[in-house]
Amino acid sequence: MCICINCKLVDRCMTYHDVEKNHGVEHICDIPNFKPIKPYIHVSIIKDLNGDSKIDWDVQSCSSFSEESGKWSKCRPGLELPI
Repeated sequence: MCICINCKLVDRCMTYHDVEKNHGVEHICDIPNFKPIKPYIHVSIIKDLNGDSKIDWDVQSCSSFSEESGKWSKCRPGLELPI
């Protein structure tokens, strides 16, 4: 799972904005203004039972990470956490 969901900068982050774009989901912020230092993005290719492939993008580490538990949920109240 992406560490961004518990980062206080998730709603301003350019890298998370790119992850959202790659997942094809609505952006938390239309114009992010924070460029993180050394984000490490893990990309997984997952096949379902039908043989269809899905690409999953997760930030696994970032030198700019600043923990704020539940920050993503605060920005998106009532929505399910992204997988």
